[in-house]
Order: sequence, then C-alpha cells, then structure tokens
Amino acid sequence: MLFRNAVLADGRTRDVRVDGERIAAVETDLDPRPEERVVDADGRLLLPGAIDAHVHFRQPGYEHKETWASGSRSAAAGGVTAVVDQPNTSPPTTTGEAFDEKAEFAADSLVDWGINGGVTTDWDPDSLFDRLLFALGEVFLADSTGDMGIEADLFADAVARAADAGVTVTVHAEDADLFDEGAKERDDADAWSAYRTAEAEAAAVERALEVGADSEADIHIAHTSTPEGVDAAHEAGATCEVTPHHLLLSRDDLDDLGTFGRMNPPLRSEDRREAVYERVADGTVDIVATDHAPHTREEKDASIWDAPSGVPGVETMLPLLLNEAREGRLTYERVRDLVAANPADVFDLPRKGRVEAGYDADLVLVDPETPREVSGDDLHTNCDWTPFEGRTGVFPDMTLVRGHVAYERDRDGTESFGDAVGQNVRE
Repeated sequence: MLFRNAVLADGRTRDVRVDGERIAAVETDLDPRPEERVVDADGRLLLPGAIDAHVHFRQPGYEHKETWASGSRSAAAGGVTAVVDQPNTSPPTTTGEAFDEKAEFAADSLVDWGINGGVTTDWDPDSLFDRLLFALGEVFLADSTGDMGIEADLFADAVARAADAGVTVTVHAEDADLFDEGAKERDDADAWSAYRTAEAEAAAVERALEVGADSEADIHIAHTSTPEGVDAAHEAGATCEVTPHHLLLSRDDLDDLGTFGRMNPPLRSEDRREAVYERVADGTVDIVATDHAPHTREEKDASIWDAPSGVPGVETMLPLLLNEAREGRLTYERVRDLVAANPADVFDLPRKGRVEAGYDADLVLVDPETPREVSGDDLHTNCDWTPFEGRTGVFPDMTLVRGHVAYERDRDGTESFGDAVGQNVRE
C-alpha cells in the first residue's frame, strides 16, 4: 500500500509505503508499484497508531460489558492499534494459567495487545513472570472494580519481585485512609469526588514512588488526576499517564453526567483539571491512556454509592486529542508523542509509535477538516454511551495494524472492519 501526499505530525508532506507488516519508505515522490493499492491522502494527516496502555476489555467474566472483539473494534475505529488490558477480570490475571486463558480471548482482537499481571494475596508471581507480561498492574492501592486493593507489605513485595524480573509496575495510587467518610452522608453526583480526595491520590503516589526507589523498580503511575501526583512522579523520575476524562472533564460537569461521571480516581476541581492540562501540554505528563472501563447504561443508572466506577474511552481518546490540536490547544506533534511515541518508549516497544521506515505499519489516516460530533450511538463498544456526548472529535478514515486494514470509513460514512490479526506486542 502506498499513501501519497500525506502530512505527518510535524507538518512534512511525504509518501509512505507499506510493505507487508512494516513501513518500507517515508519519502517524497514515490512511484506506485504494479498492483499496489494507492491511497491519495490529499493533505490529510497520517499518524502512528495510538497505543492505549490502559484498558479493561472485561473478558473473561464480564462479557456483557465488553469483549476482546467489541473492544478492539472500538479501538480500531478510534485509531488505537495496540491496547494493554488490566488484570481485574474474573478470574483476575494473577497466575500464569489466568494469563493463558485471557490470551486465548485476545486472539479475537483486531489490534495488537499486551496483558498485565495482577497482584492479590493469592497471586502466583513465578508463573506470571514466566509469561510474556506487558507490565505488572495496575496494582491497586485502594479498592476499585474487582476488589483487588492490597496492603502495603504485599505491595512492597510485589514491587521487589517485579524489579527482579525487570518488569514495570503500573500503580493505581489512592490511599483509602485519606478518603473523606463524611461525604458518605451525601447522595449528589459530586459526593464520589468529595469522598475519594485529591490528597488521597497525592499521598499514595508519594508512597508508591518511595517503595519503587527502595527496590530500584520502574514505576508508572496510572490515571493521574491531580497536578500534585503528576509533579511527584515527574520529580522522582517515574512516568505517569493522564486519561482523557481527567484532562477534559471536571467536577463542574457532574451535574450533567450524574453517576455516569463516577470513576476511580474521580473527577477533580476545574482548577486542578486546568493544571493537569498544562502539564499534559508542556511535556511533564508522559502519556495519555484511557482507563477504558465500560459498564452498561443500566448498571450506571444507580445511586452514586451503588453505580460501578468507570467510563468507556478507547474509541474517543485520539479523536478528542486531535480536536484539541485542531483548535490550537495542543500541537499534532504533542498528540503523536502522548499516544504513540512516548508509550512505545516508556514500555519498550521498539517497533511501534513512529512513522519511519522499519517500524510496524500501525497507521491512522485522519482529516482534521472533517470533525464529527461524538455520539454514544456511533461508537462500537458494547456500552452505548460516552461521557463525551456532544463534544467534537476528529475520527479516523483508515486504521492499519501492522499493514492490515483494521478499520476504514468511506467518504459516505460506510464503515468496514478487518480481521482479528492482533498479537502480543511482547512476542
């Protein structure tokens, strides 16, 4: 396949040739080969496929919320070409046997994948570290979906074991001792944010970094929602991620979102959101990842104390960020780095994250001149809602996974999907 007249994130116009599963050339004025499919980009952006380092595809155990087939279709339609699944499924991914079971389900994926190992009191690190793990975690320092919160001693032991194995530890950092129990007297949508305080995150980040330093482990802080957490990770030389919902939504949105805006960690104040956005824009934050955590509409339509935590996001991450660039709040190069180049560097994926010869042909073709309204009815996840309903996104025209067309949308809006070609990124 040959893309002609494509604009790269840095503004250069190039032709890009795909040969098999790799990018063969990024040059000017490449001549088509016989029988080669030619795509005239006509000035559209050609970006490296996004790597979503934090998804919950729910299988096994919660297939009504999501499956590898449905989640990967949603990913491909949003320009995500690799995902990393978290361990809080049923059974949790805390043993080698559970890893193998999940890998069998991942064979249904249209996009490449990684699987993280989890930590519970009965985990089996020997068998886990014998598998091709992406990372250890997210290790939960407070309970979330799946009830996998662990105590301090077990966390320290797990971090030490991961350090010995050379595996990065991804941490869900919240200190339940600093939750505000008084907020439980309330029943408004903001009560969840009041309960799981910003101070609880900041303290847990500091503790996780101290434990990591003791074992010389590589620590990655998941879904950092506060500027204090971001700064602590950055100053300690650790890495961190921010989700699109913590980047673009705040407690000011909860009157509209209701319980559909409940997630862990929760939405923060508008001032904190703005401060986190500044750190995303200036390079302090390493990556954006979604914490794609789908629940059905019926499950979310409950009281603030009964609704499950989590929102879908794998299909809207790149489109929302591209719209931020289209409107001048980020650069296209920064978006590229946040979702592709940096995740590849942070998690050691040497063939991914760049539009350069020799790299995997994970590519996304988008037209910033044709943004669309985000609608849950148009998304491909099993749950038919989004916290970003009515916002604007720049959605892909085409997504390639290692040279295979995973998703294509014609000018008339007709969509088509490719085959399940996803493979473990650690292979």
